[in-house]
Amino acid sequence: MTEPADHPLVAAVKPLVDALGAELVGPEGAGIDDVVLAWEGEDVIAVRLPQLSDSLDHILAAMERRHGMPLAELDRKAKQSVVRTLEARGAFSVRHGVETVAGALGVSRFTVYNYLNRENAAKGD
Repeated sequence: MTEPADHPLVAAVKPLVDALGAELVGPEGAGIDDVVLAWEGEDVIAVRLPQLSDSLDHILAAMERRHGMPLAELDRKAKQSVVRTLEARGAFSVRHGVETVAGALGVSRFTVYNYLNRENAAKGD
């Protein structure tokens, strides 16, 4: 069999795994919460998903890379856009999500709630 790191399934899922902040492990090391991926009936690799709080940190880091600067340095309109994106991705369902996002944006929790309320009010119109 092809080594797991060289397997086409691993190459195919690696960008997704990286984007999620997940980890690839050998199928023999898979835990009960890991997702084992098979190719033609044979277990090839397992994906260990991150804890939700780790996912939020990973998403924030990815957003900083996308913007090319720390999120705290963005203008207000860009910060509002970040909050909309994070809300769509479920960031505020994570415990301390608002506090984590506020810290990354360099704003208060109150400001994040205002951005969320403004967005929700606009949706209601």
